[in-house]
Amino acid sequence: MARLQFGQSHCQIEGTTVPVVDFSLAQQDMVYFSHHTLLWTDPATRLANMSMRGGWKRMKAGMPLIMMEAHGPGHMALSDNHAGEVIALPLQHGQQMWVREHRFLCATGNIRYDWDQTHIWYVTGTGDDKETHYPMGQYGDIFTATDRPGLLLLHSPGNTFIRDLRPGESLLIQPSSLLYRDVSVNVHMHLEYPRNMGFAFWHPRWSYRNIWVRLTGPGRVAVQSIFERPENTDTIQNSSYATHHRW
Repeated sequence: MARLQFGQSHCQIEGTTVPVVDFSLAQQDMVYFSHHTLLWTDPATRLANMSMRGGWKRMKAGMPLIMMEAHGPGHMALSDNHAGEVIALPLQHGQQMWVREHRFLCATGNIRYDWDQTHIWYVTGTGDDKETHYPMGQYGDIFTATDRPGLLLLHSPGNTFIRDLRPGESLLIQPSSLLYRDVSVNVHMHLEYPRNMGFAFWHPRWSYRNIWVRLTGPGRVAVQSIFERPENTDTIQNSSYATHHRW
């Protein structure tokens, strides 16, 4: 079991298949989390609601409208109720991290939470059949350690792999496999059109293609082993800025 210290408090990551984070909170410490992840708490722990900005957009995007705060002293435990790994991500003062939506488990009280659009999209169809796709999800979470170091905990389906990218070094990944990245890492969509029967002269709007996301350093990225492949049968009519095409 991994034991993690933050402030005067500590937590342990317990279990393997569906891991749990067990907290022992000191008097002056606080963590916040999505309400559905609370597994158990003792009566001494003080719980309160933590409202989030942009309620209407959050509701349309399927993001949580309310977070909960847990104040010490007391004990509590969180679980995302899915198989995978709990990833402990220490953030230094001023450090900022982008996290895929619905992967957040909890954070210490000094970590500021915000969110923004991913800006990775493509459009298929025309007229009434026009549809915009967001292979990385439409929104992402942004966490920043404000006045001192803090601790961010994420739940990752499957297994997680870490890469430290050097300046200019790039990595192609499945769009939905990105768990988190340093904000210094650049992201754009990468479309590949495979050769067919020896013919290489493909037009960017032809139907069959592979959709990737290209990450370019410097910075750290985390990739999860479970992902959803984007649909690749409908013709792409338009796509986000800085999309790269390759044949």
